[in-house]
Amino acid sequence: MIQAKFEEAARRLREAYGGEAIAPLREAVTPHDAEGAYAIQSINTRFWEANGRVRAGCKVGLTAKVVQAQLGVDQPDFGILFNDMEISDGGVLPLSSALQPKAEAEIAFILRSDLTGDRIDVATVSDAIGGVMAAIEIVDSRIADWKISFADTVADNGSSAFYVLSGTPKPLADTDLYSCGMVMEVNGNIMSLGAGAACLGHPLNAVTWLAQTMAARGESLRAGNVIMSGALGPMVAIKPGDVVRATIGGLGTASFSYGERPA
Repeated sequence: MIQAKFEEAARRLREAYGGEAIAPLREAVTPHDAEGAYAIQSINTRFWEANGRVRAGCKVGLTAKVVQAQLGVDQPDFGILFNDMEISDGGVLPLSSALQPKAEAEIAFILRSDLTGDRIDVATVSDAIGGVMAAIEIVDSRIADWKISFADTVADNGSSAFYVLSGTPKPLADTDLYSCGMVMEVNGNIMSLGAGAACLGHPLNAVTWLAQTMAARGESLRAGNVIMSGALGPMVAIKPGDVVRATIGGLGTASFSYGERPA
């Protein structure tokens, strides 16, 4: 019976990508049921991979203490990234591809080696990183009006949608990920400010949490994976025609537009 409820919730989430958001998943999971929510997420991950989608990496969410407090949790969450979720720097997010999108500026990591085993720490993670980039995550929710609980966002693949990476990755040794500043603009107006330390105290902490969590689940992060480490400042709702640009000190700039700009 419980598995049937998970399968039904997963199906409803998949169908919501067609353009109509759904009510919170109360029939399947309680607001703080992490185990059940990740079970629903895994059902859809397996479904999508069986239907040809290719895993590109992972995203970490709920890295800001204020957001954790809003949802009544004390830990981040994660979702799966697929290759078809990447939008090229300066590219266009089609209007039909999102329901209620929001943008947040993040630091992305590219792994040069696998992260496996039960002895993962910040030093291990640092050694596995091949490059660092400025990035924008475009989050979306298949839950109507973003009325989400922790379980809703986890089940909904971490409220993931798309992501944008900046240009050539920078070597980790050449970056200051703790105090680097972030500015995110929408149509040239500053809408969000932040710093590396806003992400779990340091973005490497977020990647370490992810690697440890995946290892505990019998999974691993692989060489070539993209890791979106979490927001550096407040997320911003976007509307058709908006141009979003995120600049992170020492890492560069990433940008996209939400549909073509009006003439």
